[in-house]
Amino acid sequence: MEPKDILNAAENKMQKAVDHFEEEMANVRAGKASPNLLNGIMVDYYGSATPVNQIASITVPDAKTVLVQPWEKNLIPAVEKAILVANIGLTPSNNGEHIRLSIPPVTEERRRELVKQVKAEVETARVSLRNSRREAVEAFKKAQKEGMSEDVAKDGEESAQKLMEKYSKKVDELFGLKEKEIMTV
Repeated sequence: MEPKDILNAAENKMQKAVDHFEEEMANVRAGKASPNLLNGIMVDYYGSATPVNQIASITVPDAKTVLVQPWEKNLIPAVEKAILVANIGLTPSNNGEHIRLSIPPVTEERRRELVKQVKAEVETARVSLRNSRREAVEAFKKAQKEGMSEDVAKDGEESAQKLMEKYSKKVDELFGLKEKEIMTV
């Protein structure tokens, strides 16, 4: 196995870890309305669980409101029930046309909880990055036993470490931005 192949595989895994972390950050509600708030909420649509965003248009008319407009009026009660069951901390109100979700202001205590939640996601991302680095290092050690020169293997291990540091820095930057967003009143 070529050193380049080992490093590319490690970098792909690290990028996936950072991408996943970004997705998780998008789902953390920081007091601002976002269509992402409804990600993962499933509605019973003619007997099958369907994501809300596939049966309704989700818009954000202002910073404190999310508007959900099902494409079929008879789905309004089902969507409303799904939002309540999802327990995202929002109470839907419908007027027969669409469902309005008003985002309440976030308390200081809730902001601190959100930062803790984000820190847990940061740690999960870091563990994933370290695992990718460890796998790359093990691959270099195995390749060395199979005939790769010791210098090339050591350089590869150092490159894997540098990759991990690069992606770890990205995670830290994303965390810094999210923490600032959460703590800004």
